[in-house]
Amino acid sequence: MSDGWRYRFSIDAFSVETIPMARLAEYMAGFARLLGEQEAVHFEKLEPGSAVLVSRIDEPAIVKVGERLHRIRDGRAPKDALEAYKTLDNLLAKDNAVGLLTPPEGAEIIAFPGRTRPKPIQYGPFRERGSLDGIVVRLGGRDKTIPVLLCNGDVSYTCQASVELSKKLAQYYLGPQIRVHGSGKWIRDEDKTWTLQQFDIEDFEVLDDTPLSEVVRRLHAIEGGMWNDQSLTDLLGLRRDPEDQH
Repeated sequence: MSDGWRYRFSIDAFSVETIPMARLAEYMAGFARLLGEQEAVHFEKLEPGSAVLVSRIDEPAIVKVGERLHRIRDGRAPKDALEAYKTLDNLLAKDNAVGLLTPPEGAEIIAFPGRTRPKPIQYGPFRERGSLDGIVVRLGGRDKTIPVLLCNGDVSYTCQASVELSKKLAQYYLGPQIRVHGSGKWIRDEDKTWTLQQFDIEDFEVLDDTPLSEVVRRLHAIEGGMWNDQSLTDLLGLRRDPEDQH
């Protein structure tokens, strides 16, 4: 009975002696996701010379792993496999490297272009006035303009403000949420994705984070007011108006 097939993933920019441990861990994790069948995939060794990760596949999973890699090569693999390929190729590009997956003798080789792949086309930068919402999570510096980092959920915005304005922003460090107004510098990728490079804050306002239930209570409490449940429904309906762009 065979003791398993071995797949080799080589990285030309590193040797066994020079590859950082943290980066090696990232490559190993990506390689494992690429092969799939993780209970049957084992790391065996690093071969000398260029950094070559050697994996061993248990016999029961050899056919499944082989079929998965064949479909990756043809671009017909499951989403998780194609994402693993992309992750490895992105790592290689960042390391100015190219990679090669070498299956057992007689099988097809999978190439990772890494640094040799075409550079994405970018358009811009373009300047556009606008507004951003977020919480001030970092603020400081000694230049004429002060770096400001806003966060809105998982999204971060790199901004800058004058010294005078940054002193006012400092009062709202870590909350509440604010809305900044100014001018942003944007670039557009070839896939039409817009990325904000820099936002110059010219003014800001603090947003009211009062819960809707409290707003309703206050409206009902207004003496002589005409607010009722239908009024509130109508008001919310206006906010949902598809023609309203604000």
